[in-house]
Amino acid sequence: MRSSGYPALIMKTSVTWLNDYLDPPLSARQQADLLTDAGFPFDGGDVAENGEPWQEIETTSNRGDCLCHLGLAREAALLGGSTLVPPKTDLPTGQESVGTRVTVTNRMPDRCPRYTARVVEGVQVKESPEWLRRRLEAIGLVPRNNLVDATNFVLFEYGQPTHVFDLDRLEGSEIVIRPAEPGETFLPIGEGAISIELDADDLVIADAARPVALAGVKGGAESSVNSGTTRILIEAATFDPVAVRNTSRRHQIDSDSSYRFERGVHPADIDEAADRLTGLILEIAGGRLCEGMISEGGKVEATRKVSIRPSRCRRVLGIDIDDQEIERLLTGLELSPNRVDDALECVIPPRRLDLEREVDLIEEIARTHGLERLPVEETIRIRAVPPRPVDQALTGIRTLLVGLGFHETVTHTLIGRTTASPFVADDRQTLDVDDERASAEPTLRPSVVPSLLRVARHNHDLGNADLRLFETASIFDRGEDSHRERRSLGLYVDPPTVHRGSDRVAAGQAAIDVLRTTIDRIATFVGVESVTTTPTSAAGLAPAAHIDFDGVEVGYMGVVDASTGKAQGHEDPVAVASLELAPDGLAHRLDAWPGDVMARPLPAFPSIDRDLTVVIDEEVPWASLEAAVSDAKATQHVATSFVTVFRGERIAPGKKAVTLRVTFRAEDRTLRHEEVDPGMDAIAQALQSLGGEIPS
Repeated sequence: MRSSGYPALIMKTSVTWLNDYLDPPLSARQQADLLTDAGFPFDGGDVAENGEPWQEIETTSNRGDCLCHLGLAREAALLGGSTLVPPKTDLPTGQESVGTRVTVTNRMPDRCPRYTARVVEGVQVKESPEWLRRRLEAIGLVPRNNLVDATNFVLFEYGQPTHVFDLDRLEGSEIVIRPAEPGETFLPIGEGAISIELDADDLVIADAARPVALAGVKGGAESSVNSGTTRILIEAATFDPVAVRNTSRRHQIDSDSSYRFERGVHPADIDEAADRLTGLILEIAGGRLCEGMISEGGKVEATRKVSIRPSRCRRVLGIDIDDQEIERLLTGLELSPNRVDDALECVIPPRRLDLEREVDLIEEIARTHGLERLPVEETIRIRAVPPRPVDQALTGIRTLLVGLGFHETVTHTLIGRTTASPFVADDRQTLDVDDERASAEPTLRPSVVPSLLRVARHNHDLGNADLRLFETASIFDRGEDSHRERRSLGLYVDPPTVHRGSDRVAAGQAAIDVLRTTIDRIATFVGVESVTTTPTSAAGLAPAAHIDFDGVEVGYMGVVDASTGKAQGHEDPVAVASLELAPDGLAHRLDAWPGDVMARPLPAFPSIDRDLTVVIDEEVPWASLEAAVSDAKATQHVATSFVTVFRGERIAPGKKAVTLRVTFRAEDRTLRHEEVDPGMDAIAQALQSLGGEIPS
């Protein structure tokens, strides 16, 4: 039974090696079947060159304790009825204190929760015994010498990475766990390895002069054991999984050790494996053990306890399993269950990092009792529900935008601080995530606009022009006391090709024209009767305007500020808009979509349209012009619409020429042109009262 959300890993096992811990032993087929039933599927097998059968067993990333033979043997024993026979180690009494041979300083207990060191003197480096070589060869490893082979054996026996240093090659007989210094170099152990330059974020094991190991990842060539080694330091430690992963990825160095550290090794699990390695080295390499062990790091957390209610277990699994069987299975899992009222309190072994809640224990019962015993419904009951109005409305808006030539983008929520800062309102701040993996781009975007600018820049670099982009996404910012999250529709429009590289104002206006038409179409779709824009200041935009739908502010639009645009890779002006979809803005219209539609009869008679151009101060907004036309109360006047605006050499500085279209219609007859002339005169006078000039 795989825990959902955890990727599969592969553990190559030796059938003979696994049986070293099982009494009675199991055949290869029995091992494969039992482990598959336990949730560790068999993934193939064969026979090694030395005649030893091997199998690949699939595990999950939350079960790092099963990336070793002893862990898988424990699972097979529980289901197969065998007795688990773990190795036993009796270490001799040491002589000189280990503290007289080496000193250990752990400066980074948050990234190295525990570091232990033992010293053995008088070892003899030679070929490993036959039984050890055969175990390693069975899983594809190449035997090196008895010291290196012993560390590999314990790694694949216990899942605990260890390392052996030549003590005489450690400067100052000192071990220091510290961050790397900028510019420091390190030569990893291994054939063909090349020296690498370390990063200040790397954690290293150093001696008094230099790094001798990349913590949790790789040992160093300059302190490795060789044929002349006689004094060794045995390292057994654990390191922060994220720190190990980052270092491994940064330098593109991975190892069997980093593979396991990345999945978690508990500080309390170190001693048993360290004892085993020390005893094995004394057995196959000889030597004298120094008294004691140095241990440096933070406080090892107390043993965790998690309770399971048998009644709850039965309800969740839907099977009738008695309390005694539940207790037997928990005992087989080495959880030491103890009855406390109506629950069984379990002591969680340190290696089981995946057991944190009652439901985790229930899953263990299901897995070990037998998944085939769980009831399976032959049919799946589903309840069809209609789509939510908000989803239907957003689908309609997306379809509308695609029909207008827009392309939908999907971009990441996290962006860089420099990219985000121009689009944060003066009274707000950005919201960052505290995660080393997002160190390059840690900011939750305060607007969709910077994401659209990035996509547009990439397309421009590829030669694509006349872009129209949109995206619906969450945006974030924070105030003094709390943060907020909103849902937003972002729009991006390039100026038409004919305007690119020309006058910046004209190009920006051309892009705004397209954007405003798009916003009007969205407004019509959601049932808005009146769209107004009010000049304002908006972060990252100049000029900018608030957008109101039927008097309710729903967002803003404008041209990206020249300096901001250039910093984002845009030389030409581009128009952008942001409409709030939730929790305010358009939310009530989307929730009530489709709104009530009122049918009106089409006009029975044609209209007369007259275009009128007025030269007026730049600061006078369209709303004032529209209001002036309405206040003129021209007979038969029914509508006013914007046509265009012109700025150029023929227009005085600080002025603009606005062309508007005035529509007249009578309900009972066809109008004659002479009937609308007085209305046009009245409208012209109203515009002149604003300081406008009507060109002849």
